[in-house]
Amino acid sequence: MKKWNRVLAAAMAAVMAAGLTACGGGKAPETTAAATEAAKAETEAQAAEETTAAPAAAEGLAVNTTDPIEITFSWWGGDSRHEATLKAVDAFMEKYPNITVKSSYSAWDGWEDKMSSQFATGTAPDVNQINWNWITSFSSDGSAFYDLNKLSDILDLTQFSQGYLDQCTVAGKLQGVPISMTGRIFYWNKTTYEKAGLETPKTLADLTAAGKVFEEKLGKDYYPLAMNEYDRTIFMVYYLESKYGKAWVENNQLQYTKEEVEDGLQFIQSLEEQHVIPSIATIAGDGAASFDKNPKWMEGKYAGIFEWDSAAPKQQAALNEGQEFVVGEELADMGDYKGGFAKVSMCYGISENTKHPAECAALVNFLLNEEAGVAPVGSERGIPCSAAGLQICKDQGLLDPIVTEANEKVLSYVSFPLDPKFEASALKATNEGVYWDVMAGLSYGDYDIDEASDVLIEGINKVLQK
Repeated sequence: MKKWNRVLAAAMAAVMAAGLTACGGGKAPETTAAATEAAKAETEAQAAEETTAAPAAAEGLAVNTTDPIEITFSWWGGDSRHEATLKAVDAFMEKYPNITVKSSYSAWDGWEDKMSSQFATGTAPDVNQINWNWITSFSSDGSAFYDLNKLSDILDLTQFSQGYLDQCTVAGKLQGVPISMTGRIFYWNKTTYEKAGLETPKTLADLTAAGKVFEEKLGKDYYPLAMNEYDRTIFMVYYLESKYGKAWVENNQLQYTKEEVEDGLQFIQSLEEQHVIPSIATIAGDGAASFDKNPKWMEGKYAGIFEWDSAAPKQQAALNEGQEFVVGEELADMGDYKGGFAKVSMCYGISENTKHPAECAALVNFLLNEEAGVAPVGSERGIPCSAAGLQICKDQGLLDPIVTEANEKVLSYVSFPLDPKFEASALKATNEGVYWDVMAGLSYGDYDIDEASDVLIEGINKVLQK
């Protein structure tokens, strides 16, 4: 692989980032709708086949409320999620004075690699915020996570739809309880767009036209949108599904030909060529690990991002005073189909080798179903899947209106299933995964479209064959 320039740039950016941290609708045709419903029905049928076995019975454990107990709890996120979660943890320890919760948390960058190592060696914390795909990646045989059905007399699973629980059931075990559903949507800095004399984009045509306007009116440092390697991959899939009307991966098979993948890569490259998005080298040179830490996002020079709906609070909070943050629209003019996907955003999982399963279950139940645990967090992890948690948030007006708006727009639009292996570490990992290699390589000129498509297809098929 021709990575040297990119690896060097990434290393330099990491050093700079460390320094910074130290300092501080078109409608789909009826035939499309029918096809989509058929695909959904097939997916649900397959899920049903995999979960037909009766769930494990509760083990009859009880929470120890007398003896001193310590459990560990890990999560990733932005500062607002950290602060909110720590308040909820404090409230849990007030309810259970004998239980001490030792928390570990950080930003996303590097977190998955760290957790992968811990799950592999059996040293992961007792309770973990996990990505949905980690169940498949780290515990396809059920060895990493406790079967939460066995803790159902402490963790109230009746608050969750069976469909959501089925998505977290692998190897006959309920290995995680879903926190929220999520999908990708655009967020815009309305203030910067107004400086350019433009409204925020409602279509791909609007977005594409904004590139030249930004460059001419605001300068070469200003871009309508900024995307890292993973963002570009998701947007490419969104574009292809919108245009061709088929899921990216189905039945463990990539559904797109080399020519179609080349079309998607050319689309992403055209955004860079038209000054819609900055090059990967430009973003690496900013020296920030994520956009919410990037001065160009904070100042409004990057006037748009393509992010998970649940990420709105940290991205909004990062903007300098006077910048107006708004939720965008799904871009319905990319094709005749409603591209994009939604997924279980994240789960709570309990390590299989925990010494305190009952107390861990009590913490998870407290965070998801009880007022004192739900209220401090609100929608920091997205709109709750728990019926009890959602009602608490509604009653107390705790749902972030930006997250709520984004979540409703995503879930009402996207129509394709997400393959669990889409987020496999071998594909997604920063600086190492196939997505990073392909998108950075294309941007740096290490690959042409033909080479990039070959690397992407080969990498995806290798993961799918495992």
